[in-house]
Amino acid sequence: MSAPTAIQQHIAALYRAAEGAGLLSTCVWQRPEYQGALPPPESHAVGFRAPDESILDGLSLSTEYTMTYPDTAFLDLTPQAIVAVDGRSFQVRQVRSGGDGERIATLIRV
Repeated sequence: MSAPTAIQQHIAALYRAAEGAGLLSTCVWQRPEYQGALPPPESHAVGFRAPDESILDGLSLSTEYTMTYPDTAFLDLTPQAIVAVDGRSFQVRQVRSGGDGERIATLIRV
C-alpha cells in the first residue's frame, strides 16, 4: 500500500479527534483465515447510524444501518463480511467510497 495522501491523513486525524471526544463507535472485524492462519481482529473507531435515526437536521429518518470510516482502515472489507459495532453483529451489505478519504458501509443486523 502506498503512503496516505494529505487528505487521508486529515480524515484519519478527524476520526482520532472524534474518537477522543467520545463521538464514535468501535467496530471489530475478524479477517478471514489466510493460508491456515487466522489474523488478529482489526478494530477501528467508526461513525455509526442506526435505522429511524434523525438525519438532515431532523428533516428525514434513516432506514438502514451504516458506518463511515477512513479509507485507511478496514482495507479489505467486502460485502458478506461480519463486523461487530459496539458488540452488536452486522453483515456488510455494500461498501462504497464516501469521497475524500472516507468509506461508507451499509450493514444488515445479524
